[in-house]
Amino acid sequence: MGKHQKRISIPNSWRVAKKSNKWVTTTSPGPHHKEQSMPISVILRDMLGLVDNRSEAKRVLSQGKVLVDGKPRKDLKFPVGLFDIITIPEMNESYRLLINQKSKLILQKLEESDTNKLCKINDKTTVKSGAIQLNLSDGTNLIGSNDYKAKDSIIITVPDKNIVNHLEYKEGNLAMIVGGKHTGEIGTIKTITKTRGSEANTVEISGQNYDFETIEDYVVVIGEDKPEINLGELGGETNE
Repeated sequence: MGKHQKRISIPNSWRVAKKSNKWVTTTSPGPHHKEQSMPISVILRDMLGLVDNRSEAKRVLSQGKVLVDGKPRKDLKFPVGLFDIITIPEMNESYRLLINQKSKLILQKLEESDTNKLCKINDKTTVKSGAIQLNLSDGTNLIGSNDYKAKDSIIITVPDKNIVNHLEYKEGNLAMIVGGKHTGEIGTIKTITKTRGSEANTVEISGQNYDFETIEDYVVVIGEDKPEINLGELGGETNE
């Protein structure tokens, strides 16, 4: 994959002007879907306005001044994905990458006490020692137990990745939709329908103004009766 792509072909989720410069930095390969991630250099320039060009971004990153999930990232193309935490220690500021109802990636500024990260459990595996490994949506692998199930969410500290909360994927819990035509909407899981064969399981969500159906892969549990992470304005888009 090249270092750049034409702006006109960038994902619609990127909040980047498509008619300015011809080229924009592309993302390195990673665990996040391209529509749900952005290169860290593009975030610094186009979303935060902290640098004016690629050269400035390269200098700032090379000095370890920007952390993603608590770790310095120096690759201009490093993909910052949905729910990742960006921290600029010199400014004492942190942001969470989210996606809104217009399917646009946005940054939510965080309080100092709210820098834990939410991850969805994609699946579980048993490692050689017999321990249960949780395989998370951001590519992280953690040792857990059978108390955790695929499609559940966990909240972890960064960068040490200690689990501080467990949110079950079940009817009655609060979820955020991260794909499809209901992207960015928040509502209560009303019904989970298991389908036969290769078709995706479906989930009925009770949203703010109406009920709707989506597929299981698009559903991320974010709390029980309220979000367990700061979602800013998105957090008000529930059925309460």
